[in-house]
Amino acid sequence: MFSAACSVSGCNPPTVAKRPALPVRVVVATPGDYAPRIALTGAIAPRVSSNLSFRISGRVIERKVDVGQHVEVGEVLARLDPASARSDVDSAKAAVQSAEATLKQANSNFERQKQLFESGFATGSTFDAARQNQLTAQSTLESARALVGTATDALGYTTLKAERPGIVTARSIDVGQVALAAQTAFTIAEDGPRDAVFNVFESIFFARPAAGGVQLSLVSDPGVTAHGRVREVSPTVNANAGTVTVKVGIDEGAQTMPLGAAVIGRGG
Repeated sequence: MFSAACSVSGCNPPTVAKRPALPVRVVVATPGDYAPRIALTGAIAPRVSSNLSFRISGRVIERKVDVGQHVEVGEVLARLDPASARSDVDSAKAAVQSAEATLKQANSNFERQKQLFESGFATGSTFDAARQNQLTAQSTLESARALVGTATDALGYTTLKAERPGIVTARSIDVGQVALAAQTAFTIAEDGPRDAVFNVFESIFFARPAAGGVQLSLVSDPGVTAHGRVREVSPTVNANAGTVTVKVGIDEGAQTMPLGAAVIGRGG
């Protein structure tokens, strides 16, 4: 039986097809620094932003600027109704006139009592009382004059002016509204240095910061670029987002970065 089987199969071992040789590329591993590139999206913000408010309360009768406008130093932003403040000035001036008349009368009485006292026709108590009335009248006049200055200043406070040049970024008053003293009326982004503000995840701080600073480019126009360096890192973490606010001071190209523009910051 074995011979018969061999005769049928020929007793030849099965053939296996040869695979072609695979090409091998040899790469020499060398140690190096691992510095991943980081790209984050932020926004351009002013270095200094100030809130302007009236120093007294009153009804707004005029508003001359709105959000987005550029203002110069001393430019009028809004006005309050000056009627009440003007009445206070008139009342203070009338009080000064009354105090001046009282002082004039007290001076005359003092001089008369002085002569009588020196001639022996008045008592010392009468002379002292006249002197006291004179001093009181003098103090009343000085107080009245101070009130005139205060009332005049209050009248000037009915006009709100820009203290620094910049762009109006927020407005919270309008004509007809009663504005309270110290209530923010306008927010001004002052001209000058600008920052790129980013909300950075805390894990990024475990990496070494880029030695060459941060390269910035506008999201709307990547061709517009600027260079900056980390200027300020918030000491606290945002409880809701888990991020840390980082401000990058723009060294070069700040003029090409409009306020509020979205930017991409890249650093290694």
